[in-house]
Amino acid sequence: MRELFDEVAGHSPLDPQEAVRRATRAPQRKRFYKEAGIVAADGGFSVTLDGRPIRTPSGRQVVAPTSGIADQIAAEWNAQGETIDPLTMPLTRFANSVGEVTDRVDAVADDVEKYLGSDLLFYRAGHPEALVAREAAQWDPVLSWAATELGAHFILSEGIVHVTQPEQAINAARSVFPADPWSVAALHVVTTVTGSALLALALWRGAMKSDDVWAAAHVDDDWNIEQWGADEEVTARRAARFVDFRAAVTILESLRA
Repeated sequence: MRELFDEVAGHSPLDPQEAVRRATRAPQRKRFYKEAGIVAADGGFSVTLDGRPIRTPSGRQVVAPTSGIADQIAAEWNAQGETIDPLTMPLTRFANSVGEVTDRVDAVADDVEKYLGSDLLFYRAGHPEALVAREAAQWDPVLSWAATELGAHFILSEGIVHVTQPEQAINAARSVFPADPWSVAALHVVTTVTGSALLALALWRGAMKSDDVWAAAHVDDDWNIEQWGADEEVTARRAARFVDFRAAVTILESLRA
């Protein structure tokens, strides 16, 4: 997941699937520790392997903001067998990502803001009527919430014709972004995985449950599956994205509590 934030100030973030592919290609290390644990550290809690704190690829110490998050990261390390499989450690990969972008949180938030100009929820199908109705049922409440609670009034478009969103609406939504690195990173992951910064914000603010966010993000996909059946490759990509989504949800819900 670290690749999501590589050179974020000047380049678009990579799809989470690319991070998974890179992790798959990397050789797996043998387990070199007996037990993972947590200890109090400056700014939160550090995850340790046989008493030594884990670090990001660049050497920065990983410090989780709460003991609950640190416990879950430690659990990933304790669950490893003879070899360490990064694909089974989404929270650890997330922690590495945060450690690499702690000093450029604004750049990550700026990347999330870009989605407010072309959010998934703005572009609607013109037909068939059943799909139009399904999109409206899933997406209109989110837009209504943004208008009522955030003062952000966005413009809808039919099809894929780009529509320029009001600067006032974008600024209003941006003003409620979280400020801490872990929450911003989680907001970024939910946004890029779903294609919607508004869904990510609704989740962060407690206006939607995670299952509803995931369903809303896949209205069109689910419609196509109902009409034509599921594609194995698409299903596999969606399942892998869901792993990153759940890790980000864990962070947002822990820090919102």
